[in-house]
Amino acid sequence: MNLALKALVSCLIIGLQFLLFYSNAFGEDMKEADLAGTWYPGSKAQLENELRKYLDGAGPKTIDGRIFAIISPHAGYSFSGPVAAHGFKAAEKQNIKSVIIIGFSHRRHFDGISVYDRGSFKTPLGTIGVDSQLAQEIIKSDKRISFIPALFEEENSVEMQVPFIQTALKDAKIVPVAFGAQDFKDAEILAAALEKALKKRDDYLIIASTDMSHYHPYDEANVIDGRALSLLEDMKAKEIYDEAVMGTIEFCGVMPVTTVLLAAQKLGFDGMEILKYANSGDTFGDKRQVVGYVSAAIYKTVDRRPKTVDQKQIDTKDSSILNEHQKKRLLEIARESITNYVKEGKRKNFKEDDPGLNEPMGAFVTLHEGGELRGCIGNLIGQGALYQTVADMAIEAATGDPRFTRLIPSELSKIDIEISVLSPMKKVSSYTQVKIPGHGVLVRRGFRSGVYLPQVATETGWNREEFLTSLCGHKAGLSPDAWKDPETEIFVFTAEVFGEK
Repeated sequence: MNLALKALVSCLIIGLQFLLFYSNAFGEDMKEADLAGTWYPGSKAQLENELRKYLDGAGPKTIDGRIFAIISPHAGYSFSGPVAAHGFKAAEKQNIKSVIIIGFSHRRHFDGISVYDRGSFKTPLGTIGVDSQLAQEIIKSDKRISFIPALFEEENSVEMQVPFIQTALKDAKIVPVAFGAQDFKDAEILAAALEKALKKRDDYLIIASTDMSHYHPYDEANVIDGRALSLLEDMKAKEIYDEAVMGTIEFCGVMPVTTVLLAAQKLGFDGMEILKYANSGDTFGDKRQVVGYVSAAIYKTVDRRPKTVDQKQIDTKDSSILNEHQKKRLLEIARESITNYVKEGKRKNFKEDDPGLNEPMGAFVTLHEGGELRGCIGNLIGQGALYQTVADMAIEAATGDPRFTRLIPSELSKIDIEISVLSPMKKVSSYTQVKIPGHGVLVRRGFRSGVYLPQVATETGWNREEFLTSLCGHKAGLSPDAWKDPETEIFVFTAEVFGEK
């Protein structure tokens, strides 16, 4: 065999090997799961049971309108699964034929957008087909969009959504998308492509894959994520992108989130519902360094719904938020939640029809034993139904406050429960606007923050200066007189406080 013929044969063999590899890994047959057995169970039965547990435990607020998109986390299921389930539970009754999963590449840089346009994906639950026709429509819309298979290798922002889709949206095909870089123009390009491809359809769902703040202490993470959730509720795409780039808020999936908000605007979807917010301190227990997770739904409504709490200027003489029956029911929910979790290790599910208990409001649950503090945990920002926040915070106060050991069954009859339901926060321009007693206060400078509830001043007898000095120096880790510095942000709120005693 002459040299030319040998070279030709070698080229053919190499080409055949490449085609075989491409077909097996990314071709018409299927793309194998990369994260099964590590990020989520590798066994079909175990995975089915885990996902069903999360979905059965989720109680998202009913969305009055067609859901256009959900925002969903992508950490390991033991961390983010309980949060992610809320979005999929909210959408599972819709007639969904195509799910566009918008993720991004954690591990590889690429100047553009990759859309997976062929074959199927395989997980322990089986295979799910790619909607090739829709994928190719999106690719054809702009030269910056193409199919780069390497961006989907071991990519949790995409793969972690797939088993949930297989479980909750059984008839759907998928269109996986991955951003290769963080360029606002790319978000605009993909949003325009989605508008063009989807404007005549109503059988699709978009998933924007993202986690929130990364590796801050629990209270600090709640403050950072509270700001991000406020922008998200107002659907401010450019502000979210700009603040994420600057680092004042954190969305690792800022490109998916920005894109879905831009596309929603183009297609006339103007409703936003935060279904569930939690962080890994809530779901996994360690509050020293946590990662934030949100599940949210974007939908279409005739008018933007008003804020659930009157956004008037906060005064210490605001009218009562709750009636006596509602207060009594929240205390019952807190007590039953703690008892069930401490005795059986399981969260008790509640279903409340009272509209007042379904409003998204911040709340703290405080436990006392023998007149001494035994635990206090809360959420400053309302991210779900009030009754569910109280149930969650009651369990956290009993088992997750790092200052105390976990409550044990023999202590259940000894504790007294107090609940603080919070008004919306209002930023003040000067510490002189802080009313003590009366206001709760959050101070923030950079990534350091701290909060005192209104009753702290009553219990200690502090005046305003003593209150703010302790808050800055002991709670926020700032200099004791940081409250005098104009660079320190000060937020005030009121609380309706009630307890078993």
